[in-house]
Amino acid sequence: MLGARLDVKEYLDRLHAEIDRVDRAEIQQMADWIFDAHEQGRFVFLFGNGGSGTTASHFAEDLGKSTLHEHHLKDESKKRLKVMSLTDNVGWIMAVGNDVGYDQIFVQQLMNFGSAGDLAIAISGSGNSPNVLVAVDWANRHGLRTFGLTGFGGGKLRKMAQAGLHVPLDDMGMVESIHLSLFHWVLNDVFARINHEGRYAANGSSPAPASAGKA
Repeated sequence: MLGARLDVKEYLDRLHAEIDRVDRAEIQQMADWIFDAHEQGRFVFLFGNGGSGTTASHFAEDLGKSTLHEHHLKDESKKRLKVMSLTDNVGWIMAVGNDVGYDQIFVQQLMNFGSAGDLAIAISGSGNSPNVLVAVDWANRHGLRTFGLTGFGGGKLRKMAQAGLHVPLDDMGMVESIHLSLFHWVLNDVFARINHEGRYAANGSSPAPASAGKA
């Protein structure tokens, strides 16, 4: 744990340095694929364990609510982003974990809800969580797009996912913090595109998503 040996200034300096190392194209790709899902009416599924699981919940809440203006939330005519965190159905998770196996808690939900063209965003600091890898494998084989958020060396997830955002750092807390911090830019970017605001307001339309990264 970096915070155990670094004082506050050193920790913040290191955090700034690690954020600066992240590949900007990977951050942009995440925004592009989420915006794609919105435009095509596809689902976005998010999942992970522990801190990554609560990050998945946070992502889903923000993407579901904050891609629209607050004053549009009661407008039934507004197009919505279809987004779901697979970490949030506690009863289903416990039933699958108990009756089938913990490695099945995400993939069993994808089997019910997922379709070709949907987006699965898998979050694993180590990149080696078995239940995450099982779900990504299924998604790859059934025509979903897969995007992995990883840390450390990236593990198996970095190789298995079609694209991803990697934080090359051996500290789980800082990796999780960076994932969440960078996501908020992704959220803002998707919001701006959907609502034709900020840097997407000049010509009144959103540009086509960039093609960076793996298809």
